Amino acid sequence: MHDKESRATQDRHVTVDGISLHLSQPHQALGEWIGQQEILQQLMACWLVVDEADLPLTPRLVGPPGMGKTALAMAGSQMREQPLYIYQCTADTRPEDLLITPILAEQGKLSYHASPLVTAMITGGICLLDEGNRMNEKSWASLAPLLDQRRYVESIVAGITVPASPEFRCAVTMNEDESTYEVPDYILSRLQPTLALTYPERDDEMAILKYHLPFAEPEMLALTVDFLQQAHSLKLDFSPRDGINLLRYAMKRLAQNKDHPIAKDAAWREALERCLGDDALDLQTMAERKRRTLGGDVSPLGLGDFFLPPDDPLNPDMDDDDNTPF
Repeated sequence: MHDKESRATQDRHVTVDGISLHLSQPHQALGEWIGQQEILQQLMACWLVVDEADLPLTPRLVGPPGMGKTALAMAGSQMREQPLYIYQCTADTRPEDLLITPILAEQGKLSYHASPLVTAMITGGICLLDEGNRMNEKSWASLAPLLDQRRYVESIVAGITVPASPEFRCAVTMNEDESTYEVPDYILSRLQPTLALTYPERDDEMAILKYHLPFAEPEMLALTVDFLQQAHSLKLDFSPRDGINLLRYAMKRLAQNKDHPIAKDAAWREALERCLGDDALDLQTMAERKRRTLGGDVSPLGLGDFFLPPDDPLNPDMDDDDNTPF
């Protein structure tokens, strides 16, 4: 047993230009990609090499948070049967964090640790730079030679140049919000094409929720999918991940109250409010706000639409005088 552990430790070290590097561990989680097969095929095309003179592309995976950009990269790595390494980009990411980090080891010696990106380069894996537009320009500049025909990085702290394996592949996810940096044009020109994830269709969204929460009550699944599909139609920023968290909390509340059962719709309403905020309780107001912002006509939707038909006299959005919806 000790010999196996020793060999495994040795296997996680390589020597580059006389410098011993400790390699990172690959991402172990597996997942199934559901729906939107076209974008998966587009990703696989980016990573394909069709000639000796050809090079793989490094695409941008864009879309709102929770749309499955990381899951898409995981599915691509499984199809290519290559290990996946994920580097989480942040506003304070430094070039040495991206590449090689010196660590003070025993007896005052320096130990050099390869990042997930450099480990993927060396081992011929796939690296996903997650939320790349949260990273500053100085860090992006250190990757410029990797993202073009040169395909190498230079580590100043270790004093070495690391070439990428021919099998190395990369992709970058980017969210669209106000907390991100503007990526410089000379980097964007290296991150092509742009692959945009869209909101899933109803059947796909139901399949996604069932995959992640096979224990969920059918009624709760239906309520969640109805809510998400209504939100998607209004272009509101509620994602499948939001639905998973909402539904997971609702099921926990039901399980917690086995001795004193609470109504399923009450548990779902509570989960909606706690997970997505008070505004999510009133889609009618959100839809009206969206209509004013876009300057168009959007049919307002109330939370009652999820439980009562629009023409039901008990629907709170029904006009009591003429029995027509407001």
